[in-house]
Amino acid sequence: MDSSTADARPIDFTAGTPQARPLDVAWIHGSPSAKHNTDPDIQVHAYDEHTFVLRQNMAVNYEGPFLFLLFGNERAVLIDTGATESAEFFPLRRVVDELVGQWLAAHPRDGYGLLVLHSHAHGDHVAGDAQFAGRPDTVVVPAAPESVREFFGFTEDPDRVALVDLGGRVLECLATPGHHAAAVTYYDPPTGLLFTGDTVYPGRLYVSDWAAFGRSIDRLIAFAADRPVTHLLGCHIEMTTEPGVDYPIRTTYQPDEPPLELPVGRLLDIRRAIDEIGDRDGRHPHPDFVICR
Repeated sequence: MDSSTADARPIDFTAGTPQARPLDVAWIHGSPSAKHNTDPDIQVHAYDEHTFVLRQNMAVNYEGPFLFLLFGNERAVLIDTGATESAEFFPLRRVVDELVGQWLAAHPRDGYGLLVLHSHAHGDHVAGDAQFAGRPDTVVVPAAPESVREFFGFTEDPDRVALVDLGGRVLECLATPGHHAAAVTYYDPPTGLLFTGDTVYPGRLYVSDWAAFGRSIDRLIAFAADRPVTHLLGCHIEMTTEPGVDYPIRTTYQPDEPPLELPVGRLLDIRRAIDEIGDRDGRHPHPDFVICR
């Protein structure tokens, strides 16, 4: 058997128990002058050989969102497409194609697919969708609530745990409205990563539906209690390392950022904050996040 044939054998994504470990990466975080910024348009970090975290340059868009690319035996999934439509200023398709090409060089497959999903439908998470129009073997699921509910089967059962099989790597997907009606949280059993979008991250947690947000946090707490969750990974960093202090909205330079990865206990912190806030609208700072009701 030659090496190329051996590499084509299915990868066993179910072996072992996921272990929590830091991402161990210095994220690009903008610069004092966006005009003179020399960072890449997209930073790529390999969490492991099958799991990649991407960050958009804040000089391109102040949101600086994080995106996630996960590889299975039959297809990869890209979660979110960033804040910028233009491929010239935000070459997401090119970067994803390069990563897919590199992965396939190490793990040859025929007819390898790409699935594009979203954490929710806000513009800073869907702007790059059009870059994947016409890409071979690619399915882009629109982020609109009705499309999300239909794809995951949430229309019939909003509380179901939907399964998305990438080929031996099966994501567990939950509807988690509150920030947005179409918000979805993704759990990846091989890594133990829980991708929480804008529902949970080190920043301003904007809540459009207070009751739904509380239910979603409760559901995530119960879900995580039954699974080995290594980290929560949201889609932004907006806090400083000073407790309770966030960066100003629209800032393009964040030199003092906390880690993106959060402990699963952060869900309990948010639950306690929800109880403390009660029926009060407004901005509610807490040491590691700010709830904006």
